[in-house]
Amino acid sequence: MKAIIYTTSGGPDVLTLVDDRPVPEPGPGEVRVAVRVSGVNPTDWKSRAAGSRAAEQVPNQDGSGVVDAVGPGVAAERVGERVWLWESAYQRADGTAQEYVVLPARQAVPLPAHASFDLGASLGIPFLTAHRALTVADGGPQRLAPGALAGRTVLVAGGAGAVGNAAIQLARWAGATVITTVSSPQKAALAAAAGAHHVVDYRAQDAGTEIRGIAPDGVHIVVEVAPATNAALDLAVTAPDAAIAFYADDGPAVAVPSRPSMAANLRWQGVMVYAVPRAAKDHAVAAVSAALADEALHVGEGAGLPLHHFPLAGTGAAHAAVESGTVGKVLVNVSA
Repeated sequence: MKAIIYTTSGGPDVLTLVDDRPVPEPGPGEVRVAVRVSGVNPTDWKSRAAGSRAAEQVPNQDGSGVVDAVGPGVAAERVGERVWLWESAYQRADGTAQEYVVLPARQAVPLPAHASFDLGASLGIPFLTAHRALTVADGGPQRLAPGALAGRTVLVAGGAGAVGNAAIQLARWAGATVITTVSSPQKAALAAAAGAHHVVDYRAQDAGTEIRGIAPDGVHIVVEVAPATNAALDLAVTAPDAAIAFYADDGPAVAVPSRPSMAANLRWQGVMVYAVPRAAKDHAVAAVSAALADEALHVGEGAGLPLHHFPLAGTGAAHAAVESGTVGKVLVNVSA
């Protein structure tokens, strides 16, 4: 089969297309998936650049495809099932940038007939990260569902990013009022298309004043992409007992305003999707599946997440696009 591999760390040029890789066989509790689309995330290029790999590593955590074989202990009825994949390459040699991938059955989740393979390959890391960020507040739901965030106001920093887009869509589905910050009119249009009720351009407006005007009692959950930059803003706009869930690193350290945070009982919560407890991950997968069933999740320009497609041989260019900050979702077409 065809696959993208790398055997040394480095830039996108270390990614090599091979066409003679053996087709793997599923073991106990595993499925084999004929991959249609592979999704590229920042952790994919960061792992490649940092040398986090097996001796021969296939990149990319997320993807979508069709189950074509199952191992012992997996229902035979799963053969032919359309699925979306998550954490394929985490602590494993086999990511989704190949024609067939074997992984634990729970990491191949049914994809409804109405959902495209592009949508399936866009779910994994962004939506599981967003779900965790939206469910870490004290007294909040463990699993999102319609009405689960009713009466809550959510602030999504960077609403035009992949995780920001996912957080907007999930928070809207769960009944929250959603505010988001962006850095340009173009990104504002994308965040609005994703479903944000209120969009604040922090370069053209005083973000703190605007957010407090929308939510005078403060926001209850912050989904934060730039904690070092936005710590003071987050403190200024949060309600007592709020959770500030940060999932990215924009500086060497975050200066948490300790006394005001203590007085307001704020929670500064780090989110790393790979380290999320198993039960919380299961809740996230179930919630994303429920939102899919409700046809509440979408991708593409009209949903605030433009798609950028690359062929399998162009996986290196796909990684470079993500590394350079391309706005939208970068996907690799593995097979027709």
